[in-house]
Amino acid sequence: MEATRVGRAIRMARKLLPARKEPPRSTAMEVTLPALSLPLERIALVLCVLAKGRGPELLEGLVEAEAGRALRHLERFAAMPSAQRQAKVAVEFGERADAASRLALFLDAAPEVLRREVFRGLPPYHRSRFPQLEGPASPSHASPVLTALAERRIREATR
Repeated sequence: MEATRVGRAIRMARKLLPARKEPPRSTAMEVTLPALSLPLERIALVLCVLAKGRGPELLEGLVEAEAGRALRHLERFAAMPSAQRQAKVAVEFGERADAASRLALFLDAAPEVLRREVFRGLPPYHRSRFPQLEGPASPSHASPVLTALAERRIREATR
């Protein structure tokens, strides 16, 4: 999404420049593009999660001041425990827009035991979207493996 905004800003800047077939030969034409506000923390977070060891190398392409700030963000994220870093990613990039439909597709195809366990683990705002699964609350003593599988499927469908 950010790449779209950056590309759009550059295209808009090019449109604002006067259209000339040939640049004047006596003076060099210098193009000044508008300064873009980069979400350095988000860039560093993505690099920390996806590019692991190549993060500092990839940040070298930024302007010097921004590269320094982004590198500090990257170091901070790399120092975090994995669970905290993944939570930061989930909070920063949020839930998928199509989470409810993905959950519905999964719940339609899941076996009954897994469906009940997934429904039990859903947050209330998602649980309200599936009233057909609400029923008498049975004291389900699901195995830890089934509970872990249900939690993972919820995460996969919503993020």
